[in-house]
Amino acid sequence: MLGITPQQWKKELPEFKEKTDLFYAGEMNKKDYKGFSGKFGSYAQRSGDASMLRLRMPGGQVTKEKLKFIADSIDKHGVTMAHLTTCQTIQLHNLKPEALYDIMEGALDAGIVTIGGGGDFPRNVMVSPLSGVEKGEYFDVFPWAKAVGEYLLTLINDRKMPRKLKVGFSNGPANLTHATFRDLGFAARPDKTFDVYSAGGLGANPKMGLKVGEKVSPDQVLYYVRAMWETFITYGNYENRGKARTRYMQDALGQEEYKKAFQEKLQGVYDSGVDLKIEAEERKLEKTGDGVAVKDKRAVAQKQDGLYAVFYHPIGGTPQIGKFRQLYEAIKDAKGAELRLCPDESMYIINLNGTEAKRVLEATDDGAKTLFETSVACVGASICQVGVRDSQHLLHMAVEAVRKAGLKEESLPQIHISGCPSSCGTHQIGVIGFHGGVKVIDKVPNPSFTLHLYGQDRQGEERFGTQMGAILEKDIPDFLVEAGKAAEHSGKSFQEWSQANPGALEEIAKKYLVK
Repeated sequence: MLGITPQQWKKELPEFKEKTDLFYAGEMNKKDYKGFSGKFGSYAQRSGDASMLRLRMPGGQVTKEKLKFIADSIDKHGVTMAHLTTCQTIQLHNLKPEALYDIMEGALDAGIVTIGGGGDFPRNVMVSPLSGVEKGEYFDVFPWAKAVGEYLLTLINDRKMPRKLKVGFSNGPANLTHATFRDLGFAARPDKTFDVYSAGGLGANPKMGLKVGEKVSPDQVLYYVRAMWETFITYGNYENRGKARTRYMQDALGQEEYKKAFQEKLQGVYDSGVDLKIEAEERKLEKTGDGVAVKDKRAVAQKQDGLYAVFYHPIGGTPQIGKFRQLYEAIKDAKGAELRLCPDESMYIINLNGTEAKRVLEATDDGAKTLFETSVACVGASICQVGVRDSQHLLHMAVEAVRKAGLKEESLPQIHISGCPSSCGTHQIGVIGFHGGVKVIDKVPNPSFTLHLYGQDRQGEERFGTQMGAILEKDIPDFLVEAGKAAEHSGKSFQEWSQANPGALEEIAKKYLVK
């Protein structure tokens, strides 16, 4: 980790334990504790009597060794809930202090860092989940992303960082990691270079990224990371915490002036003489198939001959807690096998021969059965301190209603639900998205969600969804079922129906919007 060892991180843990003990003893308020604990990747849950812990998984990679540690920790401490996040991390929930301390320290020995998992620090570096194994990818971006993640960890205790600095790498135009609208994004090109985007992001005041680099050699990416940091230190808003994100520099400086400022900082980094050049190579897996062919919609053929990646999406990104042990047992003897977490709360289990893929398919048969069931929902207000609505509850209500209606598989798209405007459920890029709120009717507050339509994250087609208005929470399943039935009755998939009938979805939505 570029000079940072587990032992060095462990030196900070006694302070975390001290402050956490004070919080649970009632001698430190929730707000002050939140401001402190986020640096360690932990927050108190809404109830105030348990904590969550965010395990950083650079690029979404979960090796067999890390998977075993997670499974062992769950068994040892009786962990009751885990959640896969849209930033390719794993959150453990409902942790009492002793479990929290033990897992946090043990994670470091297992190569898992929680430091910087929350608070005003660089977050988990994201990577296209099938990078290195996907047919048709421009190139394997994972080695470069890994180097960036390691470098960012060295900056955590240095000068002030922008809030939640989020960096993403994409290996092709699917743009699953939103590289074109991150704080800093590296979008792969067919010529094995990157286009670099800066000062974008979801949430309040969403912004598409501004292109600040074109045809950038992969070995130069750390210079752009350093320039991003230096640009924010000079121009970022430290006075208003709500605006202490890189995208607000677009408003403060203007787009052209921002790009000019970034280029000046980039040149300054080069002129300083600091050596940030990376040496990395695409990884090679010495493994071939076993001659067993697999035909299943969840089994994706890799570019490596005879190998497969198996897709698994637990409903709401919250797998049964024993699933981590089950997955480890399924792949522990599979050479090169690992998990790759996805930005939509799903995962791939990669580098499997046919026999291994069949075993993993059986172990993951409890996941989503349709595109709609792969819908995204943040952990929600039942756990999150800042959440407004329980997004997980809404998703489960909707899935139940759609199943009861017997809708065909392609009648509804993947939807995105955030419990508040922060967009942890990435509601702004969903074809149908919701963020939680409250609607006052006759002076009575009613649980509601604001509807967003027609978001898109594919590179070259990016757009944030149009905000339509509020729908009462109780009415959302009916809205979705009606929309799905309209598509089904047309004989088309939802996407085909929507494209063939402009405005039809809005007309259905109008029946449910409340003034």
